[in-house]
Amino acid sequence: MNAGTTRFMRWLKFNAVGAIGIVVQLAVLTILKSGLGVNYLVATAIAVETAVLHNFFWHERFTWSDRKSRARFERLAKFNLTNGAISILGNIGFMKVFVGGLGMNYFVANLLSIAICSLMNFLVSDVFVFSRAAESPSRAPHVGRAGR
Repeated sequence: MNAGTTRFMRWLKFNAVGAIGIVVQLAVLTILKSGLGVNYLVATAIAVETAVLHNFFWHERFTWSDRKSRARFERLAKFNLTNGAISILGNIGFMKVFVGGLGMNYFVANLLSIAICSLMNFLVSDVFVFSRAAESPSRAPHVGRAGR
């Protein structure tokens, strides 16, 4: 399989995990906002972080299962600092504009916010969080010395 096909297949896996993450995020958002009366921005931040943790777990085991790492805590920190930050700041920013500024329904606004943030999250994950350079030494490709 060539690199383009591999990246496309990984993108499809990323979206499958993300689709389930959207359900998680929207369920938490709905419970917090509609069920418990939490402010929509606070509820959004909590819902996004819940989805980020869910997605990391499945990306490790499914999307990037071929890129193993013993440094899982470091990888989780990278994922949370990149995807988490993009998702939380992006979702809160877009929610503020869509709901607070444009009067859009919070549920529809959140779906739109998720869609806008997802492409950047994939690229950051593939290039930085789950990069080949971050693999465990036992799984990384061996490069021999030339001339020996």
